[in-house]
Amino acid sequence: MSRVVHLALKVNDLEQSAAFWQKVFGFTRSEVTRKRGHTSCHLTDGRFDLALIQYDSEDTVEAGLAGAGPCIHHFGIAVNDVGSTEGELKRYGCEILSQPGVTPIKFRAPGGVIVEVGTAGVYPGVDIRD
Repeated sequence: MSRVVHLALKVNDLEQSAAFWQKVFGFTRSEVTRKRGHTSCHLTDGRFDLALIQYDSEDTVEAGLAGAGPCIHHFGIAVNDVGSTEGELKRYGCEILSQPGVTPIKFRAPGGVIVEVGTAGVYPGVDIRD
């Protein structure tokens, strides 16, 4: 069963944003990572991963996918089989935005929205069991 388990927000100030989500809504910090020209701070409520992303530069391809400045960058869906899901995405004509072999797989869905698919394990602090 697929389930939306992840939302990525592009922010200007990672620490200020993280403090807001932690103090106001009770999210806990599960992981901070640095890769591909950005730092991500992952927060969770135990069932959902909220990723706050601060890019080194707005000029990178990935930063510009969803537009300039702070915004919802993408949401993520946990799936059982990333490979078969990628095949379905291609059959529907979705543009694959991730480099080959990189998971989770980011794609542009019909209508233009950016989404990613990955197994539940790629979303820190998320347990998809009911």
